[in-house]
Amino acid sequence: MAIERYSWDGFPPVWIHSEELVVKTHPEYGAAKAGDSDAAFRLVSSLITGDIVDALGALDHCKPTLVSAHAIEKDGVNAIPEALAEHLGNRLGWPLDSEIVQTNVVGHTGADGFTRLARQAEFGGEVKAGMVYCLVDDFVGQGGTLANLRGFLIRGGGIVVGATVLTGKPYSAILTPTEQILQQLREKHGIKLENWWRERFDFGYECLTNSEGNYLFRSPTFDRIRDRIVAAIES
Repeated sequence: MAIERYSWDGFPPVWIHSEELVVKTHPEYGAAKAGDSDAAFRLVSSLITGDIVDALGALDHCKPTLVSAHAIEKDGVNAIPEALAEHLGNRLGWPLDSEIVQTNVVGHTGADGFTRLARQAEFGGEVKAGMVYCLVDDFVGQGGTLANLRGFLIRGGGIVVGATVLTGKPYSAILTPTEQILQQLREKHGIKLENWWRERFDFGYECLTNSEGNYLFRSPTFDRIRDRIVAAIES
């Protein structure tokens, strides 16, 4: 599997602009998600939050390049991340990257947690070593796509200082797994799951997001986790 993740090292919470229900019931949402760039820009323009833009401005000292997750959906390429990146670039005066793209179809929209864990997003494109990046996506659920995009950039020598999304689960804004959830995972599922996970995905618990760790903790047994993830990979 062509992914790489790194431990979080105090990575800041994801900046979320708008509530999920507000975004998903917006009249432009469906077209934007299916690839209509004009609809996406109208959606973003109406829902972007000034307070969040101001908070992102704290990164202005390093002028990060905005890099968005160009996810391929069943109806087309999701236009929302790029529209959000473009809007933020205009507001903040930050540059945009247009070369780094998601290279596989993961089908995360509407998927359950096991499918999200199993189908890891992969990325390609030129990473400029030493460049400072800020991640942009339309939604944060378990946070795996952001984790993998961050890993791709770090592997290429990039420096990732933050992430922002149009909407998402408030509890998913914290990407760094807590010591509590890591301890609970190890106590419940033992070393068996941790070893299997590292063998299957080439990264350990410390590179999970907090939401991923919590989902695994709430799963009843190691066998259920393994069987559901393998089935999702093979489907």
